[in-house]
Amino acid sequence: MAYIEPAPIKDEQNPFEAMMSRFHIASQILGIDDEVYNVLKNPAKQVIVSLPITMDDGSIKVFEGFRVIHSNILGPSKGGIRFDPGVHLDEVKALAAWMTWKCAVVDIPYGGAKGGIRCNPREMSSGEIERLTRAYTLSMLEIFGPDRDIPAPDMGTGPREMAWLMDEYSRTQGMTINSVVTGKPLVLGGSLGRTEATGRGVMVSALAAMEKLKINPYKATCAVQGFGNVGSYAALLLEERGVKIVAISDLSGAYYNENGIDIEAARKYNEQNKGSLEGFKDAEVIGGEDLLALDVDVLVPAATEDVITSHNVNNIKAKLIVEGANGPTSAKADTVIADKGIMVAPDILANAGGVTVSYFEWVQNRLGYKWTGERVNRRSDRIMKDAFDNVYRTSQEYDVSMRIAAYIVAIDKVAKTYKFRGGY
Repeated sequence: MAYIEPAPIKDEQNPFEAMMSRFHIASQILGIDDEVYNVLKNPAKQVIVSLPITMDDGSIKVFEGFRVIHSNILGPSKGGIRFDPGVHLDEVKALAAWMTWKCAVVDIPYGGAKGGIRCNPREMSSGEIERLTRAYTLSMLEIFGPDRDIPAPDMGTGPREMAWLMDEYSRTQGMTINSVVTGKPLVLGGSLGRTEATGRGVMVSALAAMEKLKINPYKATCAVQGFGNVGSYAALLLEERGVKIVAISDLSGAYYNENGIDIEAARKYNEQNKGSLEGFKDAEVIGGEDLLALDVDVLVPAATEDVITSHNVNNIKAKLIVEGANGPTSAKADTVIADKGIMVAPDILANAGGVTVSYFEWVQNRLGYKWTGERVNRRSDRIMKDAFDNVYRTSQEYDVSMRIAAYIVAIDKVAKTYKFRGGY
């Protein structure tokens, strides 16, 4: 029987409310007027569609799909599409708003969006997923567009689904339009460096924060919760820079080795074991909550929302939390973390490496010219480091946490742009 990590006890607040509580604090500090506050608070567009799909057994199943455009004030909206049984409108609204702030924090000309389909891709065949992806694309023809709304992969989707989306959209336009979507396979106009981009941004943010806290990477320990794309690359890249990764986890459990885990070996095992660390021998199995409570220098929550809550925040001993996932810390837990003097590199800053390289992919598609991996990494590292320094300066200036500082930077940029553009 496989070990199943217990579901975290969530605070009584949905993801949209959690985002709004931080938005409200930052807006008050900035003195944003009611007009701009209400414009930025409400999503610009919310689309819900029903998608009848023929399943492999000949039956018709109807799936619910969502796309929320939170803002297009800075430019075309940008955001992933997730295929997950738990997708609901409040979650998609929160993620769309997070994308707005994320793009603004790293200063790229995009607004925020998010999409999702309530389905379980693990229980579907490749053909069923393809038909669902193409049907969703057709239902969103008036929404998607390289100058309107640019989707990307998220939980449960990847380059394969983005290729189908690009192909279906291109067919309706009578020409190949690579720039309608990012996160594509390399041969279809994808960018070098995209796969590891989010994890790389986490690494850059972690090292920048460690520099401020005067933590020597070569003497530092780190625990990474979640060993998917983001967590595994963040762990690998931090290890390459001298940080000792003592714990990792996925759905099968958490794995601890005080002498450090060989991340490359763990990644190979994970790949050979169909995306699971179950049975990984080079570490002892511990509880998921135990990983969060380890006495390490750096904690990287890179799994799902709401894993650090008011119920477990008092157990956290890390000096630095670098959020690889979206919304891993509840709003109630934020106050306790601040009181404990723990620095947080917040999600809208730390995991913005993905959208940064997505932007580079879109730029390359528009130029019709491919950049080298070295150029992609160099430019994304610089953007992430500059964004971190800007947020850190703001946190010092206003005497607020890094999270509130990130919201201040983002909201200030979007609000000023809105003022210049003007309302009705």
